[in-house]
Amino acid sequence: MARRLKQIADHFQETKNKMSDTVAPERFEALPLAPPDSIFKLTAAYKTDTHPNKINLGVGAYRDDDSKPWVLPVVKKATEILLNDPTVDHEYLPITGLPEYTAAAARLVFGADSPVIAEERVASVQTISGTGANHLGALFLSKFYGWNEKRVYLSDPTWVNHHAIFPQVGIPAATYPYYDPQTIGLAFPAFIAALEAAPPRSVFLLHACAHNPTGVDPTREQWGAIADVMLKHGHFAFFDSAYQGFASGDLENDAWAVREFVRRDVPMLVCQSFAKNAGLYGERVGALHVVAPSKEGAARIKSQLSVLARAEISNPPAHGARLISLILNDATLFEEWKRDIRTMAGRIIDMRKELHRLLTEELKTPGNWDHIVNQIGMFSFTGINPAQSAALVEKAHVYLTGNGRISMAGLNSHNVRYFASQLDKAVRGEL
Repeated sequence: MARRLKQIADHFQETKNKMSDTVAPERFEALPLAPPDSIFKLTAAYKTDTHPNKINLGVGAYRDDDSKPWVLPVVKKATEILLNDPTVDHEYLPITGLPEYTAAAARLVFGADSPVIAEERVASVQTISGTGANHLGALFLSKFYGWNEKRVYLSDPTWVNHHAIFPQVGIPAATYPYYDPQTIGLAFPAFIAALEAAPPRSVFLLHACAHNPTGVDPTREQWGAIADVMLKHGHFAFFDSAYQGFASGDLENDAWAVREFVRRDVPMLVCQSFAKNAGLYGERVGALHVVAPSKEGAARIKSQLSVLARAEISNPPAHGARLISLILNDATLFEEWKRDIRTMAGRIIDMRKELHRLLTEELKTPGNWDHIVNQIGMFSFTGINPAQSAALVEKAHVYLTGNGRISMAGLNSHNVRYFASQLDKAVRGEL
């Protein structure tokens, strides 16, 4: 018996040896190391810097005047309400999200009196913040949009993650002119020309307000002209709305472009995030809204979005959605939130004004710096070149991206003068 068992063992060992000679199992040994995310790499470098005057102007998150994260008072109040609600549990949400949240989120961006709300023509799904909304929207278009030429047009420049999201779902990305470095403003004629030249029924990703990374938005008149050309050629508007309320301090004002496109009946969807305007960065609270021509069409769209969401996340997280639902559906909390939004937007606007004053009145920095106050939202394109940006990082301990973009939220009354002085030196070549 022992001899037979040895024969069997030897046979299996011989078979294993033969397989190892002919079949190599996958060990991912040839897998290349992916480059680190540029923003998170910048933040890591900032954290290890021991310089007393270091400033982080890279990350897109609000900070108070002491450079601390700010939990909105209304969010604290809503959290307390949830903690003391005996009906709150930890069961799964529906696949498409918390219904009272998605409905309120749609009303916020389209307007409570919008015909697409009254006619139930919006298919709304809760997402993993704005990134998840972009991804789900892109995946939906990849599978169901009637493409003439499968390609999405992204502004040059745009949020870097846009360039990762669309190709990942099989949609190649092209760019359209947006930022004019000569004027440090909108390249409007070139933008319109790109809309005119694109194949009919093309998809254009548009930033609803507070363009990231430039802070340059079209005027209302320019938005109207953009809508004209999109209607003329049957283009589709893929709106990314990450800063409603945060940009100007006014929720209605920051939703104007989206609502005007709805009024003009431009085919569209909207990606929505509550990371910035509610300070819920880590809770990942977002929504995707697809506008349909009919109530029945919206139901079909939502059914397909549900299938896609089920395969990816199964069910969205509950806590952040419950917080926003409370805030949006309670009149008192909603008014408190609007005050908190004005606090954040107002501080950033004040920093723009002070930086502009320091550069133009005190330091007499060479060049025109009006773009600092003309741009809007969290970010500003300073107009400095990569060499000047690198000098600020390496010699002044001011952390910003190589294209000269700064997060205005990183400036405060304690460090704005230091930053202005170092920016002045960089521009003069004295760093």
